[in-house]
Amino acid sequence: MAELSSQTPEKVVERSRLRVAIDSDFAWQFRKSPVAIVSAVVVTIMVLAALFAPLIAPYDPFDPGSLNLMNGFSRPMTPNAFTQEVFWLGTDDQGRDVFSTILYGMRISLFVGAAAVLFAMVLGITLGLLAGYAGGWTETIIMRVADVQLTFPAILVAMLIFGIAKGITPVEYRDQMAIWVLIIAIGLSDWVQFARVVRGATLVEKNKEYVQAARLIGRGSGAIMLRHILPNVLSPVLVIATISLALAIIAEATLSFLGVGAPPTQPSLGTLIRIGQGFLFSGEWWILLFPALTLLTLALSVNLLGDWLRDALNPRLR
Repeated sequence: MAELSSQTPEKVVERSRLRVAIDSDFAWQFRKSPVAIVSAVVVTIMVLAALFAPLIAPYDPFDPGSLNLMNGFSRPMTPNAFTQEVFWLGTDDQGRDVFSTILYGMRISLFVGAAAVLFAMVLGITLGLLAGYAGGWTETIIMRVADVQLTFPAILVAMLIFGIAKGITPVEYRDQMAIWVLIIAIGLSDWVQFARVVRGATLVEKNKEYVQAARLIGRGSGAIMLRHILPNVLSPVLVIATISLALAIIAEATLSFLGVGAPPTQPSLGTLIRIGQGFLFSGEWWILLFPALTLLTLALSVNLLGDWLRDALNPRLR
């Protein structure tokens, strides 16, 4: 009793909220799903490794002053024939440590994927709310544009947008703007699914009593969409965003592998795979294998986490 009486009301409220979160149905489903736990742990480890790459990586692979061509093509966990240095995952043709390049490459892949999904989500939610709430010609134009875009593969749309944006960018700024152009290209190719889901949910929500009550008290259309309808359509959006993150990472890797993505000065996992592919048949398999396994593990873990989140937020599957 003395311990409880000594706590401030704010601490008591904070502890009660934490207890509610721990005892919630969502947290219980997470604890009962080994796939969700393993996926969350793997994603967390890989994200932290990418964020703290300068502290974890034994070498700076993009510092020309630290490279030694004599270390080129060192096999994993095998002393180099000339320098006797040992590299965990070997080195590439320029003597760069593959483990370090993977850590730095994940930073680019995760940043591009997360930023592209955020851009697509904001654009899709905005257009979906407008289409569902306004109706009429606004809805017709937005949804017809979405239908036309769905007829083309997303990767081709991203390549087209990337090519146009890169073409209008001055030559001296192309490498500096390549990452941002890549984010915009992937985001513009992925907004449709957000818009379609939000538009369908908005059509249902706008006819409910709380929206009609908001209109009666004089709320504007913008306030109704943002403060009343938007919070009630976010659950499916979060699920789509999680799954889209894995697809965006793969899309970035695909574009970089094709040579139209991240520049050589800022290589992502896709760029590393493209570089390793050139040495696969000459016996230097590790240059391709380890970046490819990293990309596979990251995309699979995010996808499995998104599948669990979809099931956890769907009351029909409980």
